[in-house]
Parts: sequence; C-alpha cells; structure tokens
Amino acid sequence: MPDSQNIRNFAIIAHIDHGKSTLADRLLEATHTIPPQAMRSQVLDNMELERERGITIKLKAVRMKYIFEEKEYELNLIDTPGHVDFAYEVSRSLAACEGVILVVDATQGIQAQTLSNYYLAAGQHLKIIPVINKIDLKNAQIEEVKKDLVVSLKFKSEEIILASAKEGIGIDEILQAIILRIPPPAGESGSPLRALIFDSSYDLHKGVVAYVRIFDGQVAAGESIFLLGSQAQTEVLEVGIFVPQMQACDSLGSGEVGYLATGLKEVAWSRVGDTVATLPQAKPLHGYQSLKPMVFLGIYPLQGDDFPLLKKALAKLKLNDASLDFAPESSQALGNGFRCGFLGLLHAEIVRERLAREYGLKLITTAPNVEYRVFLRDGSQISIQTPVEFPDPATILKVQEPWMIAEIFTPQEYIGSIMQLCEGKRTLFKNLEYLGSQVRLSYEIPLAELIIDFYDKLKSVSQGYASLDYNFLDFRDTEVVKLEILIAEEKVNALTQIVISQKAPAIGRVVVKKLKEVLPRRQFKVALQAAVGGKIIAREDIPAFRRDVLAKMSGGDYTRKRKLLEKQKKGKIRMRLIGKVDLPQEAFLAVLERE
Repeated sequence: MPDSQNIRNFAIIAHIDHGKSTLADRLLEATHTIPPQAMRSQVLDNMELERERGITIKLKAVRMKYIFEEKEYELNLIDTPGHVDFAYEVSRSLAACEGVILVVDATQGIQAQTLSNYYLAAGQHLKIIPVINKIDLKNAQIEEVKKDLVVSLKFKSEEIILASAKEGIGIDEILQAIILRIPPPAGESGSPLRALIFDSSYDLHKGVVAYVRIFDGQVAAGESIFLLGSQAQTEVLEVGIFVPQMQACDSLGSGEVGYLATGLKEVAWSRVGDTVATLPQAKPLHGYQSLKPMVFLGIYPLQGDDFPLLKKALAKLKLNDASLDFAPESSQALGNGFRCGFLGLLHAEIVRERLAREYGLKLITTAPNVEYRVFLRDGSQISIQTPVEFPDPATILKVQEPWMIAEIFTPQEYIGSIMQLCEGKRTLFKNLEYLGSQVRLSYEIPLAELIIDFYDKLKSVSQGYASLDYNFLDFRDTEVVKLEILIAEEKVNALTQIVISQKAPAIGRVVVKKLKEVLPRRQFKVALQAAVGGKIIAREDIPAFRRDVLAKMSGGDYTRKRKLLEKQKKGKIRMRLIGKVDLPQEAFLAVLERE
C-alpha cells in the first residue's frame, strides 16, 4: 500500500483540439507506463468513435509511476473531454482530483472551454498548472497567449509551463510540477471505507464495475460493501487499477484510484456520484448534481423486433453516462421507441452512433426539441418535451421556453459576421470584452435557436476559429405554435415540431419542399402539407410515376385509348387509398434544414 503522501491525483482540462490527448500520450511514455512497442496516438481514446473524430468522449483513468528526487510517486491521471456537451464528464473527473493541468493552444489562445473548465476547477479549489502547448508550431503566439493567461486568469508568468506534446518538450517539467504543486490526497487510511464512484461500466461476468477514488479506508476482494445511494449491498469480486487496461491488485487504499467489480447485475444500483462504504450509516461523500437534459429527441429501432435490445443498450449506456435520460414512447408512424434527453446535439449524435456501432442497431431519430413550460387557463402548469404533447391553443394562457447565456470567443476580425449571425437568432446582446487578441461576446439566446444549426454556422462564419460555451439561464415567455406535417393527408407525429408563430409559414414551406426532394416517388401522387391548428399553411405535391399505357398501341380509335387512360386513373386512386409512404432518415433531417 503506497504512502498517500506520494500519491498525486490530477486531470487534464482543455478546450477541444488543444492537444490534451497528445499530452496524455507523452506522460504515459515518459513514465514508461506503456512499452514503446504498444504505444500509439490517442492511447487513452480507446473508443473507435473517439479516434475517428479526434475528440475525447469518455473520461479515462490511468496510473503512472514516476521517480523524482529518489522517491517513487504514484500519479493517477483522469482524462477528460473538451467539448461543451461533455462538461459533466469534466466535473466528475475533478471531483476525484486535487489538481489539474490546464492546456492552452499556443496558436489559438484562451477559448470558451478553456475558461469554463478553469472556473470549474477553481470552484472546487483545485491546484491549477497552466501549460501552453504546441510551442513548436510556426504560427505559435507564445508571448501573447502567456499575457492573456496572466491578465485574464491571474496566473504568474513564472508558473506557466511551455510545452509541445507532439515533440515531447516540457514533459518532465510538467511531471515535476504535478509532484511539487499538487497536494497529496487527504484521508484516513485507518477509517472505515468511503469511496466516490466517478464512472462505471458493465461486464458480463463481473457485473457492474465501479470506477472509484478512495477517500477513506481501504478495500480488498471478498469484503462486503454498501452503495449508500441505492442502498444495495454486495461483495467485492475484484479490485484493481488502470494501467490503462484493468489490472487486478490485492487492495486499494486511501487516496488511490481504481475499480471495484461488484457483481451487481442491475445497472441502476450503481449510480455515478454514489458513495461506496463498508458501513451503511456512513456519511455520503459530496457527489454530483443531477443534470437536467436540455435537448430531447425520439430514438426508434428501424426493425420493431429490436425494441428490447434498444432498451437494454440505453440502460447500459446510462450506466457510465449519468446525463443521459430516456423514457419509452410510441409513434403511429415509427412504432415503439424512446424519448431521450441529452445535454446537447453532439451528445445526442454520439449516443446514437454508439448505439449503432456497439449494439448493431439501425435507428431512426426524430428532430430535436427543447422543454417548454405551458401555463393553462385552469391555473395548472405542464412541461412539454414532445410536440405531440402540446395542448389545444384555446386552453393555453402562456408558454415559456428555456434561455441560455452563451459566450463566444473569437479573433477580433470575425466580430461583425458573428454579430450578424446572432441578430437572426432572437438573441439579446449582453457584453463585449477584449482579452488580448481574443474577444468574448456574451449573448442571451433561446435554446431552441441554439440547438438547430447555430454552432455549425458559427464555425462557418469564423472559419473555424470561434468557440462557444453556454449555460442555462431561465425560462421566458414566448409565442409558439405546433407545426404539423401531413403526408398523403395523414399527420406524421414524428415530424411535428414547435416553432415561433411568426416563423411558422416560412418553416412550413421549407420543410415540405425538403420532403419533396428526399421522399421517393410512388405510383400515385403524394400531397405534402404543413398545418397550424388545422389550417394548411404550405403544400407541395410529389408527382406520380406515369406509365405509358398507350405505348403498345400502334393505332386504334380514341375511345379505346380513353378507356385505358381511365382504367389507369382509377387504379392510381385505389392505390392512393391503400398505399403507404415509408419515411427514410433523410425525412427527419429535412426538418432541421430550415435555411
């Protein structure tokens, strides 16, 4: 059992694409945690989706050994994602650490998530080690970025470490700073066990595997433990550490990071943020706040028989993604599925990709929407997460929608184009602040405007340089209507959406026009209509395929030709009555394309 004075627990935080994963690779190399022949880039990003996109999605833990001044230190790194949608993962990592390395790109400087993560770490009173990365690049602005860190985040110039994770520059200096600046973990090794679950996974043979940071006491295989939140009791099957793969060990003591194989088969019994203890009356550790999903969409299996598999897959994903929320729902057009809540669109996209890749599911997802508060004339209040739930307009007193405070970081030359973009999104300008070569723009914006295409357009108008961070602000009054889409005179609930009343006709015209482009033609004419409150506000028709029934006639009088044409016309009418229009995934994507 190592002396807790020789243990350091830390995380690496950064804006997306600032070199966090590459720095983790160099730390693993410098500490000889992974042999050279097994080394590869983004070694901690072991999910195929992470490697393809070049981003970290799931937090990872790994133990390293480093000798400094003839003492061996145990360094526990808990890697973190960088995208705003995964800020919850960052908060979970920080709760298990005493310090962080704040990585800033020398070519981009302070970005949205740089500042957000900094305040998250500072709020938990963690020791922050600033590192300027990518100093080897020709367009690196080292002095400007250093000045920004000193002015904006109040670091001292001499405590900023210059590094290049790609070239291995400054790695030993970072490791030594971890030992010298980050305090050792506090805790009593002789006290009863208390450990914080910061992540979980599921193993077919070991059951729920809880990833834990031991705060007090110690634990070994065979001991009985309690999960205080769920009141579950079980016996530990195995304890171990991450190197970075799981490796069993004899025991885990105060200050250490590792895993416990619980043998529990019910994933709901092991919740992220729960406390593991040997005494049921133990005081729970400070866990995590329950996050409220901000974006909702429906997920349906393409094959109805896959519904049980989808249910099981979502339950297992929720085990290590506490921010995922789902409940069953059914649709006349799509069958049985789930209404899922996410922190943002990237979060939703990643979950959908994982369901498809890890579980082989073919899925259809509906258009995203936000939660609305509806105040009824009888004095009651309801929350609406799906457009189908929207009540009769005659019963509504008022509707409120969620607003966010959005902070945009951008080089100064893109201020004009970004402000022009925001003007068309019902935003309220709050502040403009110059941070060295960067500018921070603050806006209040409805979440409904934020989730559709705002981020993509922000990247487009700023040539990829602008970054975005946002947080929930409050609910505000709005005027919205339920826009219904009818295909062949039948309402398609899955395409129904709630929109601003003034924009409804324009959005309706765009949607039916897009649907006309993506839906295949049939042997009969298909009417595409957009309606509000039973009134048709837009229409397009998909023309029928026309078979030339007169092609084989070389002659003959007109009455025979007319009989054939009349017969064809009656057949198309009959076909229209019994025909069915299948909806491809492109039909739901068309709802998003409003421009």
